[in-house]
Amino acid sequence: MLTILRGIWVPACFTIDPIVGPEGGGPVDNPFAAEAREDPYPIYRRMREAATAHDTMFGVPAYLRYADCAAILRDGRWGRGSGSDRLRGAEDKGNRRSFVRQDPPEHTRLRGLVAKAFSPQVIAAMRPRIEQLAEGLIDDMFATGGEVELLAQYAYRIPVTVICEMLGVPAEDQVTFSRWARFLARGQDPEEVLTPDEARRRNGAIRNFREYFRELIAKRRAESTTDLLGRLIEAREAGDSLSDADLLATCVLLLFAGHETTVSLISNGILALLRNPDQLARVRDNDLPEQSSFIDELVRYDAPVQFVSRTALQELEHDGRRFAKGEHVLLILAAANRDPEAFDDPERLDVARPNSRHLAFGLGIHFCLGAQLARLEGEIAIRTLLRRAPAMALTPEPLTYKPNIIMRGLQRLPVRLK
Repeated sequence: MLTILRGIWVPACFTIDPIVGPEGGGPVDNPFAAEAREDPYPIYRRMREAATAHDTMFGVPAYLRYADCAAILRDGRWGRGSGSDRLRGAEDKGNRRSFVRQDPPEHTRLRGLVAKAFSPQVIAAMRPRIEQLAEGLIDDMFATGGEVELLAQYAYRIPVTVICEMLGVPAEDQVTFSRWARFLARGQDPEEVLTPDEARRRNGAIRNFREYFRELIAKRRAESTTDLLGRLIEAREAGDSLSDADLLATCVLLLFAGHETTVSLISNGILALLRNPDQLARVRDNDLPEQSSFIDELVRYDAPVQFVSRTALQELEHDGRRFAKGEHVLLILAAANRDPEAFDDPERLDVARPNSRHLAFGLGIHFCLGAQLARLEGEIAIRTLLRRAPAMALTPEPLTYKPNIIMRGLQRLPVRLK
């Protein structure tokens, strides 16, 4: 049986343990509640200040401090549990061959093969096409009038077009993919917070993606191509290769991860700059020190992926707490990225911040394989837009966020181009 508890669908047997603030200052709100979607960061701060770890509604502890999150991400005794973690939804049950769900040695083998298609040379060669795409989309937006919905007309279309072209997916299928990806994004959240209808749509999206790529892989095997899927089929490492099951899981992962998080990187980043005009001006005017990366600062400030889970691969101890093999933790990376022990004045957006050590792309062996592509897409998308529309402004329309708790992103981003 399900009930609605503080804006979240949870099993009736679940309760949320009250989190007491520092020095008895009252309870800390639930960061997974619907009302926290607009701005979870004050809640993260209170939790981080109150205790090292907090018990959650999912029955596992959550860590919010940078030192804890970084240590667990680096520690090879923690892993993904080869897809066994109950915190993950049915997407994992149908896609366990994906290398991000694996631990060594299988993770090492699969990631090594896929990484060949994401070499620095391959990514750098994509710059002209991404620049062309951004310019064309801005031309289209100016042609339709001053007010546009930037998320759907721009932030979404750049990364989805790029990854579809990389995989050899026809342009006419991108609209269909966007609907499936939306269902799958919500389905990334733990099973406990999904309504029955959301779980059903998520499961249908998984089946649709897998069937689509099963047919596409068969075509590529029969007719060699030079796109990403063709290169994955031809990938070799010490006599090894990707099986059809590996390819299928990898395609679903790349199509979804290759655009959904980057959409939020671009749209969340643009919103943050519009709300901080002095920082927007520095990016627009290229008034930045060489050692800084404004994209890294944007994802530190408002991370598209708010938290990840890790599984103890053996009996171990962290910060005085014992974990049995198979037990899980949540790492709230978005909270760690604003930890004052790791970052000076962390609540302030500073596009000139040097050498950001944020955790938005992860750390250790599971560091995001597509981080360089996401950075390139974000840099081109934002710089091109600010150059073409230097006085762009938000419209009075209220902003709303998607209900997702793991992947943070806007529903819409209405702006006036000028």
